[in-house]
Amino acid sequence: MKVLGISFGFHDSAAALLVDGRIAAAGQEERFTRIKHDAEFPRRAIAFCLAQAGVAIADVDRIVYYENALKKFDRIVWATNVREQQRANGGLMGRARTLWKAATSTKDVPPYLEAVTHSWFKLDKFDAIGRISSELAVPRDKVTFVDHHDSHLAAAFYTSPFDHAAVVTMDGVGEYETAVIAVGRGAAIERRLAISLPHSIGLLYSAFTAFLGFEVNEGEYKVMGMAAFGEPRYYDAVRKLITLRDDGGFEIEQSCFEFLTPSLLPYTDEFLRRFGAPREPEADFAVQRSDLPDNLTDAEAAEILRSSRHYADLAASVQRCTEELMLHVVAKASAIAGTRNVCLAGGVALNSLANGRLIRECGYNLFVHPAAGDAGNAIGAAASYYHRVANKPRMQGFASPYLGTPLDPVDVKAAVAVSGFEEITTHASDEALVEHVSEVLAGGAVVGWVQGQAEWGPRALGARSILADATNPAMKRIVNERVKFRELFRPFAPAVTAEAASQYFDFEPNLATGAPEYYMLAVHPVRAEKKSVIPAITHADGTARVQIVTAASNPTFHALLKAFERRKGVPILMNTSFNLRGEPMVDSPRDAIRTFSISGIDYLVLGRTVVSSRVEL
Repeated sequence: MKVLGISFGFHDSAAALLVDGRIAAAGQEERFTRIKHDAEFPRRAIAFCLAQAGVAIADVDRIVYYENALKKFDRIVWATNVREQQRANGGLMGRARTLWKAATSTKDVPPYLEAVTHSWFKLDKFDAIGRISSELAVPRDKVTFVDHHDSHLAAAFYTSPFDHAAVVTMDGVGEYETAVIAVGRGAAIERRLAISLPHSIGLLYSAFTAFLGFEVNEGEYKVMGMAAFGEPRYYDAVRKLITLRDDGGFEIEQSCFEFLTPSLLPYTDEFLRRFGAPREPEADFAVQRSDLPDNLTDAEAAEILRSSRHYADLAASVQRCTEELMLHVVAKASAIAGTRNVCLAGGVALNSLANGRLIRECGYNLFVHPAAGDAGNAIGAAASYYHRVANKPRMQGFASPYLGTPLDPVDVKAAVAVSGFEEITTHASDEALVEHVSEVLAGGAVVGWVQGQAEWGPRALGARSILADATNPAMKRIVNERVKFRELFRPFAPAVTAEAASQYFDFEPNLATGAPEYYMLAVHPVRAEKKSVIPAITHADGTARVQIVTAASNPTFHALLKAFERRKGVPILMNTSFNLRGEPMVDSPRDAIRTFSISGIDYLVLGRTVVSSRVEL
């Protein structure tokens, strides 16, 4: 049976193809269009998945959209009505149908719903099934949908290595739901608790993301990075907004937030009274004078340092509260399920600091779907239909994150031929390649590394990566400033051989397939005696977002780490995504060469071909 899952319409459009219980391919639209978080219909991602599997759209048995568009529209209409007038009657989805009739008749739409009608009717969000049918030229009855959090639940559990697990999803909001606790057993998922709008840990975190000057649905990981520079001085003030319930649920005080119908900002004047003025986007951030330009006056520098500490303390406070809330929900879910196996999905599951605590402090066997946000719901939608509607046996677990575009030697040769670069070497074997690349890395070079199939999810895992020497303290500034053109406070992750991970980081690696560290989804402390050894990946709070690599999970990348160890004594490289600020990760050789040509990367590796921007190779 062939099932195509699709997510689109809001952010992170994607497609995934399930063939007889196996994930044949999965791709995010942004990788093909080069528009970060592209929300448009995923034409190119769908085309890739079909081509990768050698399947025509006519051969696909069912196409599944990742949420219930009618129910989501009902929520938006309801939320608008809550703000403008008494909630209308009409039962489930009655308001949506009423507005649909109004919008398609000659009657005027109420003024306060003009924005809603524009967004949904003119942009075809209301009829996702019709849009899919039209775009793919397939009969309408071939297309169906599953609810948003059912997609998350399926992505979390069915791709995990567990036959029995607590399954938890947490995000901003789906249709109405913001979090779900369920129990997974075999091919069945049983819901036990759902939290609905306006109570949302994802929206709480996003409100602080906006307040701290970052883009919502993009800058949440920057809040995690900033938190390391602060102390949770505002913990009590933030924690006061959250009520933890005995059943594992939670409530968020609404006086500070506008979660239902935010026009511009998700926080209120009351929020500003409690926490002060918001940080200006792109404002200078530093916690020590040496990080600021020399031409600033002492007074100017002092003000930047003061405000930076204030905002860092707020970031640390909301991060601490988020971790505690996640631990609370997962603890109850584990108790309900009667197992220490836990599966997470939803955008909140990308909070790698919380994931690290769940592993170290609570001892859970944790699985986090690598594309935990809405892109991952392309797989989740297909998997949910496959099991819960088609009643098929349990699908294969998620064996590898490398589900994207393969590196084609023909494309490499063509892209290099027109690149204008002259210093090019092609190695005859992987052994020769890793010896060469480890040598230039040990010599202080920054390397763009493109191998095999692209990663599924937001983390670079050694297929589309920028690599550098983790032992060189200057690399943190070099790569942030000269290569990625981004904020200097941003941390970098280490890629480490799994067999050496516990020597450098304070956790015991779980080498079973699916551990979060394979996907760079958990933060752990760097061992005290190793912080000075690997300064480029040790963050301000002494932690690192670890990626473990084995010879089985990524043989060429593992061989490179071993070759680097022979030269520098450390089996660790700084690993960050191969992209510039504001762009998606590179996908094709052409993408890689373009990024290489306008950045400060010294060498570009495309399979066994090495291109140099230096005078001599």
